Amino acid sequence: MTPLAQMAEDVLRTADGREKTALSRKYAAEWMSARAAGERPEIGHATPPDSPARPARPELLPPRDVPRRRPGSEQGRIALLHAVAHIELNAVDLHWDIIARFPGTPMPIGFYDDWVKAADEESKHFNLICDWLEARGSHYGALPAHAGMWRAAEDTATDFMGRLAVVPMVLEARGLDVTPGMIEIFRKHGDDMAIAALETIYAEEVHHVAYGSKWFNFLCGRHEMDPTEAFHDLVRRYFHATLKPPFNEEKRAEAGIPPDFYWPLAESLPDRS
Repeated sequence: MTPLAQMAEDVLRTADGREKTALSRKYAAEWMSARAAGERPEIGHATPPDSPARPARPELLPPRDVPRRRPGSEQGRIALLHAVAHIELNAVDLHWDIIARFPGTPMPIGFYDDWVKAADEESKHFNLICDWLEARGSHYGALPAHAGMWRAAEDTATDFMGRLAVVPMVLEARGLDVTPGMIEIFRKHGDDMAIAALETIYAEEVHHVAYGSKWFNFLCGRHEMDPTEAFHDLVRRYFHATLKPPFNEEKRAEAGIPPDFYWPLAESLPDRS
């Protein structure tokens, strides 16, 4: 069986979205099958790229140049879910990247179980949204997308705890805040396919945020650090925008993130973008 870190690098170096997610799901199935059989597969080491391979399209633009999405029209809703597909594809890479980039930090095998499962689910999410786009006569790559999605990975490329703080506990937690509103947009238009896809994403993203919180707190315990103070310090260091309410406090709590983690950052964090 290929060492897990090498699996992760293989996914990161695959450009096409459908091919990337197919490989991601294949490797995840191999890992989970081995673990279910009671094996402890090799983690190994890898040399991940600074940025993951990407298809020629979509065109990547600075955030300020991406056209605004107006979900009142069908084209606006296509643009909204095209943006979701882009987020999900980046999430696939982010979850494999944390495996490939930090194997030098000894972690329990459960850490790898969690992130392989998260990468597998993000791959499923990307495909669900692509299926919806294609059913509407569009596809991933048909519209421009946000060029700044990989910045959090670049900023935390040498900081394991920073990666856990910013990616699952800030960026993915934001998904818990905004997804219910997106579901309501599609509910108003009776779009059952979109609703089913977004409800799957919403339910499973709670787990991904929870994985981040669990392992962040684990490392804080290992280093005898206060988790709240450490989180505030790392977010101030690496996150380049304000945390914006309203917050989905119920789902954030379910994922293990209490209000004293994020509310103190909501107004005081400077914009350094």
